[in-house]
Amino acid sequence: MNGGILVDALHKQFAGAATPALAGLSFAARPGAITGLVGPDGAGKTTLIRIVAGLLLASAGSVRLLGLDPVADLHLVRQRIGYMPQKFGLYEDLTVQENLGLYADLQGVPVAERSARFERLMKMTGLLPFLSRLAGKLSGGMKQKLGLACALIKSPDFLLLDEPTVGVDPISRRELWRIVDDLVREHGIGVLVATAYLDEAARCDEVILLDHGELLEQGSPATFVAPLRGRVFELTPTRGSSPRRVQAELADRDGILDATVRSGRVRVVVAEHAVAPVVDDAEQGTPVPASFEDAFMAHLAPRRERVRLGSVAIEPATTSDSLAVRVRDLSKRFGDFEAVRGVSFDVRPGEIFGLLGPNGAGKSTTFRMLCGLSSITSGEATVAGRDLRSAGKAARVRLGYMAQKFSLYGSLSVLENLRFFGTAYGLSGKRLRARIEAALSQFDLETRAKQPAGDLPGGYKQRLAMAAALLHEPEILFLDEPTSGVDPIARREFWRRINAVALAGTTVVVTTHFMEEAEYCDRMLIMSRGAELAIGTPAEIRALARTADRPDPTIEDAFIALAERQEAVVA
Repeated sequence: MNGGILVDALHKQFAGAATPALAGLSFAARPGAITGLVGPDGAGKTTLIRIVAGLLLASAGSVRLLGLDPVADLHLVRQRIGYMPQKFGLYEDLTVQENLGLYADLQGVPVAERSARFERLMKMTGLLPFLSRLAGKLSGGMKQKLGLACALIKSPDFLLLDEPTVGVDPISRRELWRIVDDLVREHGIGVLVATAYLDEAARCDEVILLDHGELLEQGSPATFVAPLRGRVFELTPTRGSSPRRVQAELADRDGILDATVRSGRVRVVVAEHAVAPVVDDAEQGTPVPASFEDAFMAHLAPRRERVRLGSVAIEPATTSDSLAVRVRDLSKRFGDFEAVRGVSFDVRPGEIFGLLGPNGAGKSTTFRMLCGLSSITSGEATVAGRDLRSAGKAARVRLGYMAQKFSLYGSLSVLENLRFFGTAYGLSGKRLRARIEAALSQFDLETRAKQPAGDLPGGYKQRLAMAAALLHEPEILFLDEPTSGVDPIARREFWRRINAVALAGTTVVVTTHFMEEAEYCDRMLIMSRGAELAIGTPAEIRALARTADRPDPTIEDAFIALAERQEAVVA
């Protein structure tokens, strides 16, 4: 197969690692088709793509890309492929135009061809109006599109994409996939794409599922889904109950492979031969068609040790104030640019409250002001009963904060990180030791207590970051994109823990780009261009997108519809 990828008995063992990163992989990826690469953290996706791109040497086995050997024919391979790693190497102090020019130089694109090629790529990605903007000033979604444009400067025959949509909003994800679809349809380019979004995998021509370096299955999304007929149900909570409570009960049951909140209902995947689940707080389960996400979880759940959370031992301090967070006409300026414009909302004690919006909407800036990490230009913000403008320090000691990049010290062990953060939060002596012991137990970190945090898999780094944020039993927990870059299994486990924390009485404020996660929120605020676009419960937000053609919209449907309506008004 000269036009695609052929992998035979591929093996990769890193020095010092107990197990191989890739263990005898064999597969083919067709030219002119999109092949998706999915699997949990540590499955080997990035290692595989880097070997195919000629950036890593295999320990054994062979790879042929476009009929070429990525090692022996490296120069020819690089002339014919486009490669976009997870952390694409944009030069943030250069403009969009200058980044394009630099990558054209590196890829040997003739000067005479550049103008037309740059214009085509900029129109394709919607970046034409931003040629003179510094790359560092672009939103996350715009950076990803610029990275993709740089990877396409050479008009490749095959495109390798390593999680190109991590950390970007649904609109930017949709635009990136439109570009990829057009390349395949109009130019016959082959694509191998690793993704953490299972709805993206479902639109691929074929999917390869990896786990611990092994190939579990390859085929069309339909072949993955077919065995689940009759094994997927949706349960509607009865009046007075909530999807979060029903999901928490079902997730611990034997015979259930997956339980998630979707559109106000609880979606359940049962093991083979298991019966439909029954819960006191929900109506009888209704059989529904299976999705690729259901199939993914059905494959991997039996390969994982079952985590039973029970209740989380945390007793958050309570404030006499009737609101956990109170915001009135909050604004933030950076010079002449107004990032947040007159936002107002309340968060009630014990709620999970979501801050959503497209890249550049102002939600992260709002979030940082509420955490006391950024000053307020104007307006009022009271958190945990303290005015952030006059008593910010007093408020911060009552908060827990988990940053998007987890803010861990990689060279320190798990135990040393917990000691450091506990001390920073004012804990000491017996209380510090007791809280660390509880955190290690609750987050299943005992066996990794002496391991450097930098060596932890992504899901364990996430656990450690959350454990550190909860050490001092905060009244309010702030989570900034807490599941960005981690696999679907780790995301589910994380939300089970957040749900348990909230049910124990802690208020949670969270930002996320995974719209299905917004279903776990009691209420949410959707922002755009620094201002409020909509606020309400998940049901109220979904109702904003309900039409005759779309009677049962998702949060993502509503998010995209609201953003498009505002774009139309602005235009």
